Amino acid sequence: MTTTPPLTDQDIQTRVLYRDALMLVLDKPAGIAVHAGGAVRGPTLDRSFEALRYGLPRRPELAHRLDRETSGCLVLGRHRKSIADLNRMFREGRVEKIYLAVVEGAPPDETGRIDLPLAKKDAARGWHMKVDPEKGLPALTAYRVLARAAAHTLVELNLHTGRTHQLRVHMAAIGCPILGDRFYGNGGPMLHLHSWKVTVPLYPGRAPIRVEAPLPPHIAATLRERALAWDDSAVAGV
Repeated sequence: MTTTPPLTDQDIQTRVLYRDALMLVLDKPAGIAVHAGGAVRGPTLDRSFEALRYGLPRRPELAHRLDRETSGCLVLGRHRKSIADLNRMFREGRVEKIYLAVVEGAPPDETGRIDLPLAKKDAARGWHMKVDPEKGLPALTAYRVLARAAAHTLVELNLHTGRTHQLRVHMAAIGCPILGDRFYGNGGPMLHLHSWKVTVPLYPGRAPIRVEAPLPPHIAATLRERALAWDDSAVAGV
């Protein structure tokens, strides 16, 4: 697994994709955990949040989570109330979350829905998940194929629910594990999963806030190497 060194104040400030009085959106680098806990070792992203106060009395805090290996849009709240509001929006599924992934093989159709309940695989490792129709919690993922190559496919994934490792388990369950997935796939140096776009209805009476994160270098390089050409201007949310 590839890890990322600690971010300097300047590093994290250059990764701010959106900022207003209540919310920040960061372009999270792959290879760094968002916070400490469990088996996490080494630097975590939240240690750099003090550099994101921008004059406010407290640092921003996480509104949701991304896996260590996942890159892209990460939403933070800047005030106690906005943090609580954003947490609730994510829990209730009111934030649209669109991901990009390079998967092994190819899904059966150009578009589809994966509706498979998920549960913990092992009580001692609560983050490790499995499909469990009897005891699992509802989990729904929609996918759209964007580009195909000989052995890999670029897909857009809409995370309708936010279960732990949902996209990784769901794609593996249909025979298309995400490239680089060391737990549910065939492993590799880096996971090819990117939190591409978020749409947040934070302000009543206003249009939702839409933010897009650029592709990280490792995914961009893979698309070039595997000739997975695509036109992002033609892609809409699933």
